[in-house]
Amino acid sequence: MYGIADLDNCYVSCERVFRPDLKDKPVVVLSNNDGCVVARSNEAKKMGIKAGTPYFQLAEQFPNQKIVVFSSNYELYGELTSRVVSLISKEAPAYFRYSIDECFVYLDGMEHLDLKAWGEELHKKIKRSVGMPVSIGLAPNKTFAKMASHFAKKYQGYHHCCMIDTDEKRVKALKLYPIDEVWGIGRRYAAKLEALGVKTAYDFAEHNQTWVKATFNNIVIERTWRELNGEDCVPNEEMAKKKSICTSRSFNGMITDIDGLRTHVSNYAARCAEKLRQQGTVASIVGVFLNTNAFREDLPQYWNFQEMRLLTPSCSTVTIVKAANEVLQKLYRQGYHYKKAGVIVMGIGPNSPIQQDLFDTNAEQFEKMKRLDAVIDRINKVNGTETIVLGSQQYTQKDGKGKANVFANAIKHDFKSKNPTTRWSDIIILK
Repeated sequence: MYGIADLDNCYVSCERVFRPDLKDKPVVVLSNNDGCVVARSNEAKKMGIKAGTPYFQLAEQFPNQKIVVFSSNYELYGELTSRVVSLISKEAPAYFRYSIDECFVYLDGMEHLDLKAWGEELHKKIKRSVGMPVSIGLAPNKTFAKMASHFAKKYQGYHHCCMIDTDEKRVKALKLYPIDEVWGIGRRYAAKLEALGVKTAYDFAEHNQTWVKATFNNIVIERTWRELNGEDCVPNEEMAKKKSICTSRSFNGMITDIDGLRTHVSNYAARCAEKLRQQGTVASIVGVFLNTNAFREDLPQYWNFQEMRLLTPSCSTVTIVKAANEVLQKLYRQGYHYKKAGVIVMGIGPNSPIQQDLFDTNAEQFEKMKRLDAVIDRINKVNGTETIVLGSQQYTQKDGKGKANVFANAIKHDFKSKNPTTRWSDIIILK
């Protein structure tokens, strides 16, 4: 038996933890790059606010309506969601964090318990301890667990926990579930299925396996079909395995000079390196891509991607940032207005043992970098993200004067909330 805990309107719920006055009020969270809506409270959804709506359009579309607006505060969201995962880890035999707002649990050995009651109690504990609502889905496989969490979120009668444990419930859930919502299908395949007359998960499950193989020739789609027919076939270890890590962002405006691009790329590369270390892995390939603005048809267009193979797989910030900037140098072309850039690290494997390249004689330096990164990670964890950064990650002032900014302060965050969980300066004082 599997379960999944899915935080409701995660970013908005995080903001409400320290702002109880926002209960029942329309709240939206904006992206820090282009100022578009990335999260909405239920009240904002009922008003008709769509995901992706630019901030400046909110006043135009909803005049005379009070909408509370926040910039994304990932320090806060990461800290609070980690507390939720910590609680889940104490209540389940095993767990796997799938995303910032989702966590799978493995309930082997708990079949003798009333799992529906267990899920409802877990919701109460998380709400009481962290202050965030969570929807819990329980089922014999991961696909149905995801489906059950959707119903738990949508229908109040489930009391925040839905369990699909009989064939009757399975068929009913399949008939109610749109094909574009099914975990593992994706937007492109959903469009193809809908064109073929497949509107619900039930329609898809009713096709035979031969048709699925012939139509898609895709192991993930076939596996999803098998799960919808009651099999348990998504391997646990495969879920945890990431073939690549990508960090990318659209710029606030457009950039023409390589120096501006270099700072962004350095920050994206540093973020990829941090993620590698967090999951105990290294990468052997560093790639960079550049995009112009496709919506500006009056400007010349350019898109390109290149990669570099490292002599020795690494998770060192210095190594990966250096490689990313070398790739950027090859990619960059003058005369273009760039709107987006990104860094992708690939060829991911465990960080120990690492096979040194025969021609890489700098093994001692490798160990030094490993120790340096460990110290910096520890300092940044205690004192706040980006307490220590590389010089190439800093954004200089437009006039060339004044103190340089780190990434967190240079990005667009006009409505950013405080971080009482991670910054001493933001501690809330009760009067």
